[in-house]
Amino acid sequence: MRYRQLTTGTLALGVVLLIDVLRVWLPGIITIFGQAASTPAELMGAFALGWFVLALGAPAVVRRVGARPVVVVAAVALALARLALTAAPGGRTQLWLATAGLLAGLVWLVGVAADTDRPVPGLALGFAVNAALHAVWDTVDVVWWGTWVAWLFSSVAVLLFLLGTAQPVARAGAGADDGGGRAGAGGARAWLLAGPALLLAGMVALSPALARTGMSYLFAGDGVAGSPLFGLAPVPVAVAAFLVSASTRPRRGWGRAYGPVALLVGALLFAGDRGDLLVPAVLLAAVGLGACLALTDDADRPDETAQTGPTGRETARDATDATAARRGYAVAVGMLVFALGAVGYYSAYDLGYPNAAVPVVVAGLVAVVAFTAQPVVQWLPGPFPPLRAAAAVTALALLAPVVADEVPVAGNRDGPPERLTVVAYNVRMGFGLDGRFDLTGLTEVVERQRPDVVLLSEVDRAWLLNGGHDTLDVVADRLGMPYVFGPAADSVWGDAVLSRWPMDDARSIPLPAVGAPTGAQALGVTLDLSDGVRVAVVSTHLQPPPGQGPVVQARAVADFAIRYAAGRPLVVAGDMNTEPGDEAFGQFTAAGLVDALAAARPLATSPADDPREQIDHIFVSPGLTPGDPVAPRSTASDHLPVAVTVALPPR
Repeated sequence: MRYRQLTTGTLALGVVLLIDVLRVWLPGIITIFGQAASTPAELMGAFALGWFVLALGAPAVVRRVGARPVVVVAAVALALARLALTAAPGGRTQLWLATAGLLAGLVWLVGVAADTDRPVPGLALGFAVNAALHAVWDTVDVVWWGTWVAWLFSSVAVLLFLLGTAQPVARAGAGADDGGGRAGAGGARAWLLAGPALLLAGMVALSPALARTGMSYLFAGDGVAGSPLFGLAPVPVAVAAFLVSASTRPRRGWGRAYGPVALLVGALLFAGDRGDLLVPAVLLAAVGLGACLALTDDADRPDETAQTGPTGRETARDATDATAARRGYAVAVGMLVFALGAVGYYSAYDLGYPNAAVPVVVAGLVAVVAFTAQPVVQWLPGPFPPLRAAAAVTALALLAPVVADEVPVAGNRDGPPERLTVVAYNVRMGFGLDGRFDLTGLTEVVERQRPDVVLLSEVDRAWLLNGGHDTLDVVADRLGMPYVFGPAADSVWGDAVLSRWPMDDARSIPLPAVGAPTGAQALGVTLDLSDGVRVAVVSTHLQPPPGQGPVVQARAVADFAIRYAAGRPLVVAGDMNTEPGDEAFGQFTAAGLVDALAAARPLATSPADDPREQIDHIFVSPGLTPGDPVAPRSTASDHLPVAVTVALPPR
């Protein structure tokens, strides 16, 4: 049992480190290698897929030099890359460190697969522990912290992983063996599902950011999301359900279908792109994914090649090598499915094709592979007692709602203010110009303006492509301001308003796409400044069609804003993707709104390191008097924020 626990624990640790590397590498594709919406999506996709295709050669290397040398070398490379990324160096250095770590992780998986016929316990434990830690870290992994805590945690994790790898027990497998330390003949199906399961876990089943976003929709309604109470509460439930279903004996007969069905239903709910369905999507997908992995946990399959005698031993050795190669190719192909699914899903936001089918197709693949697996006749318990293991990881996840969930509370001050300071900022999902996830720099430049209301564009709340962060909730916590979120591209990517004053009557409308691949919206909220004083605020991010200006969308936002304000003072702001003097810019002035930044023109805001374009704007109704317009310098995003102080009409 000790050997089985060590091998399973080492596999789980390696999976945790590999996922950490992926959360740095994936956003690097669109922030360092290329730039989303400007670099061709086909080029970025080819870069991403190329490394997974390259890993298909790893099984041949394993067969030629042996699994043990490959595992040790790849494990050391993965560990060093993961540790180096803790410095968050940014730029090309960060991208190539993450790329080296990714390739090392893929090769390491292939090597481990050659000697491991029962990977399900280790894979499931790795997925669950990573999700629990991600929730405890408030969805901002320690890779990005840059503190002694990050270095301590990273060093301990890397050291334990290397110590586990150094122990000469790899050939014992993660499950049953033949008594001589040789892995059995099974495991290929489970290894094939490693990649698709990783994709579904990161996108849906074990995504703390998605769970909290789903909770935030339940606290607002009408298609918008607000600051939730105990937003991470579904995470321990999902982790427990996943681990228990992955580590207990599968049902027999048609009872085997409950996992595949639950996974497909969860994927369909996620693909439905409705915020109020995200929590059930997470929970169903977690149960279903765990149960599907359990159906492939064929640890009782004997090694049919075991023979005696010189000729028999040679035949057995050749067959065993073939089985090891089959497992190696299975995990390499499975990880390629991960890459294809991720590229296929997220490229749609640049290329404009429907992508809702991607998670459903991947879930269908997992369901078919699992349901058609050979039923387990004599089920063997895993290396860890399932209920104890699930309880331990769930206890870790239970810390998240306690230590990571904060709920900023807005409150009226003594009487209505005479002025409001407004900040509008395209935050590029929280990534700075150097490709680092830099919420500290982002919040610092906003806080220096001492804002009363903040309007954010390009807010990401759960995209695996961007690391699975809930950027909005973390920023709101750091600023101490509640938020309202309006979905644009999908239910977890859009625009937001944060305010020190209470907000109500939130409404979001989709804007006409007119050929643009990424969705756009307009979000209206009303600030209650006490004593009957109320101000309407509209946040938007115009997405023009290729080669055109966002004229149609600008007109739609202006019309919506005027109707929504209904005569109250009005502020409209965001990344407009139009310059003063353009036809789209004129739609706002034609509606009677005033350019609040006019006194500081020209006021370029993009790109942040060498601003040349005036595309971020604040408009106000004639009753508001703007003053002190600025675009403070920062490289925490590819845009500069714009800020203005508006004097309210005398009462």
